[in-house]
Order: sequence, then structure tokens, then C-alpha cells
Amino acid sequence: MLKAVKKVFTTFAFSLLPFSFLLAQQENDFMRSIGKMYIVVAVIAAIFIGIVIFLIYLDRKLTRLENQINNYE
Repeated sequence: MLKAVKKVFTTFAFSLLPFSFLLAQQENDFMRSIGKMYIVVAVIAAIFIGIVIFLIYLDRKLTRLENQINNYE
């Protein structure tokens, strides 16, 4: 289960890697100039963390149900 989370995280990180170089090259970015860039990053991080927590919860619940089904057979 932990391997799956690591795999999802690394895939997500590597998919955003090219975009980080593009953002680093633009010095006069509009969102940075008005100070909203950090808010956008925080919201995206919160959504991503929420999805990961939900998937962990769902995986545990499914594992528990699978164990119950296997015990009855």
C-alpha cells in the first residue's frame, strides 16, 4: 500500500517537473507579482493531500472487507 502511494507521488512529481522549469524562467509572473502564487500552491497541495488521505482510507476499508469475505469462505 505504501509502495502505491510512493508510486503515485513520484509520478505526480515527475509530471510537474517540466512545468517548474517554465515557471522558474518567468521572472515577472502575474500571480507572483500580486502575491497569490503561494495561495494557489497551497490549495493544490491541500487537494492533493486530501486525495491521498482518501485513497489510503479507501484502501484500508477495502482490505478489511476483503478479509471479512475470505474469513467466511
